Amino acid sequence: MAEPAGDGGGGGGRRDPGCRRLRAGRRGRAGGPRPGTGDPRHPVEPRSPVRTAAGAAGVTAGVAFGAGGRVVVKPPAFEYVAAAGLDEALEALADTSVETRPLAGGQSLVPMLNFRLAAPERLVDLNGIEALAGVEETESGGLRLGAMVRVRQLERDPLIARRAPLLAEAAPFIAHPQIRSRGTVGGSVAHADPAAELPAVLLTLGARVRIARRSRGGEPGSRVERTLDLDDFFLGPFFSALEPDELLTAIEVPPSAPAEGTAFDEVARRRGDYALAGVAARVRLDSGGVCGEAAISLVNGGSTPCLMSEAARTLVGSEPTPEAIEAAAAACAATCDPAADMHASEAYRRHLVRTLTARVVSRAADRART
Repeated sequence: MAEPAGDGGGGGGRRDPGCRRLRAGRRGRAGGPRPGTGDPRHPVEPRSPVRTAAGAAGVTAGVAFGAGGRVVVKPPAFEYVAAAGLDEALEALADTSVETRPLAGGQSLVPMLNFRLAAPERLVDLNGIEALAGVEETESGGLRLGAMVRVRQLERDPLIARRAPLLAEAAPFIAHPQIRSRGTVGGSVAHADPAAELPAVLLTLGARVRIARRSRGGEPGSRVERTLDLDDFFLGPFFSALEPDELLTAIEVPPSAPAEGTAFDEVARRRGDYALAGVAARVRLDSGGVCGEAAISLVNGGSTPCLMSEAARTLVGSEPTPEAIEAAAAACAATCDPAADMHASEAYRRHLVRTLTARVVSRAADRART
């Protein structure tokens, strides 16, 4: 296989969401820069030290105390709310007079805070909300994943392996064990990173997201919920359909069909780095071995996590022969929109998409036959 174009040096491909935000801004896809959002020309203005909300169990580890006992941290100062329940978290998010961000696993948000690429005035910690941390089998045989389910659980939970094996297969590709132990499913989806594995995998499975907010103008504790197809959730790089006062609470994965196979693979410079390209696929066959349904999604294949619907449709209505699979792979490579950077050229990423799509769709079709 050809070598990627660009600098062969070490650290640029590591999971550094701060650097990724800067690169996205330079490509002009994320809109104009605002103070405190990552543009070095707009440094964050200093604020008073971090404040802990009444009832919070102190400040998090890693802070220091300056003169006069003030709390000194690397990020800009913020108010910290340790929500004990979902209603308390929604109540804090409903106050839009200050910029508020929910804190889940913190594997993307905390580095951005430390680099001062994000500067919310209030953080709402979701880690104490047990209602968001469960995995349930639905009546239809699908899965409901709470937003605070850790990525590590996707690897180990036998229910997930049985009902959504694609999640279990893809999870080991995500970063490193320490990150998977803290990072959450909901956080990965809400972050809307086109280079993340989970959004692509969940798109392939036809997942939906459940979103909640406090009723606007209603009594405290009154909730409004909505459900959205994941394909309608991603609006741009690091940009989703979530409103400032809304919280992603769960991901719903539909049940798999008989004679359905799934597969995932990616290519990265090093294990745990962001993928140069990745592909997830799902293939369902009828009793005659003809493809009745197919889905293909790409990691790092465009400005958003992307479902390659047109390419997948070329598989439907015929047997998934090597020729049919190669045609779908060629269509994926032709219609994706990868960005060139120091790690790989656009042409090389398209080459990877074509190679990986053929490999993954073939594997999914073989699993559907068994």
